[in-house]
Amino acid sequence: MLLLTEENSYLFGIDMQLIAGSCLMIIAIFVLFLLMSYFLFEPAKKYLAARKERIHGDLESAASAKEEAESLKAEYEAKLKDIDKEAEEILRDAHQRALAAERQVVDEAKAEAERIREHARREAELEKQKVADDVKKEMIVLASMIAGKVVTSQIDTRVQDQLVRDALKEIGNSTWQS
Repeated sequence: MLLLTEENSYLFGIDMQLIAGSCLMIIAIFVLFLLMSYFLFEPAKKYLAARKERIHGDLESAASAKEEAESLKAEYEAKLKDIDKEAEEILRDAHQRALAAERQVVDEAKAEAERIREHARREAELEKQKVADDVKKEMIVLASMIAGKVVTSQIDTRVQDQLVRDALKEIGNSTWQS
């Protein structure tokens, strides 16, 4: 029991001043705890919550970046599978274009060769005509010389005609046809 007497102002053998000081210290610690929680713990909680949210956001963005990277990887792998087909197609197209260009060059060369042959043929015809004209002129000169000789030798016209015909036959047939 608790009996408080004036002479005995102790409670369970503890001095009242000690109890009052202890209570006061408990109240001060409680007030200090409230103040510290308001000024220190709350900002620390907010900082930790913000950090937790930032880390969570970073993890989500990393996950989405990973998904995007995986989709890009799948797309590039599909493109790599198709690249052989595309390369084959490009080579085939290039080969066909080269063949077409080759055919065009050959056709142009043939056409040019044909033009050159035609030009050479025309030149030969012109040269042949020129030679024929020269031969005709020479025949005329020859005939004139024969006529001059006939006239000088007083040959009759029958002999003169026969000589011209013979000369034309000899010179004319071989010269005109070559």
